[in-house]
Amino acid sequence: MIRLTKEADYGIMLLGHIAAQPVGRVHTAREVAALSGLPLPMVSKILGCLARGEILTGHRGVGGGYSLDADPQTISVAQAIRAIEGPISMVQCGVEPGACEHESGCPTRINWTRINQQIESALEQVPISEMLVYEGARELLEVRQAGEDTNSITELR
Repeated sequence: MIRLTKEADYGIMLLGHIAAQPVGRVHTAREVAALSGLPLPMVSKILGCLARGEILTGHRGVGGGYSLDADPQTISVAQAIRAIEGPISMVQCGVEPGACEHESGCPTRINWTRINQQIESALEQVPISEMLVYEGARELLEVRQAGEDTNSITELR
């Protein structure tokens, strides 16, 4: 199974909470932790990574915190993952050439590189704005039973 780290997953979720508010609004780590239900130390760490990755802007002093100063449509999921985890790669040799003792004779290395590029490209095409779930979103979706099939098509009203 291929998975993102908890930090990357939570980072996307935290960006969703922040991006659902007006652009430029300053959020404290405590506020974002309360909204998300995540522990404050983890939220602080993730928000710091997103600020170092230039996705969020950090504001010091009284009334400080973090703000999203760009339209969520212009920030990709790949950018957020890179800010938190570093380079996106399915295998170690994709991140650190020479890290694997079998790299020079590995018949699959070229294909892993190709797969990595496809995954990163797909993540680049998904903006944070498309990851948002708004209150009331459940009312937008209506599941209709299609004949005998209970796993029917979901439509937008």
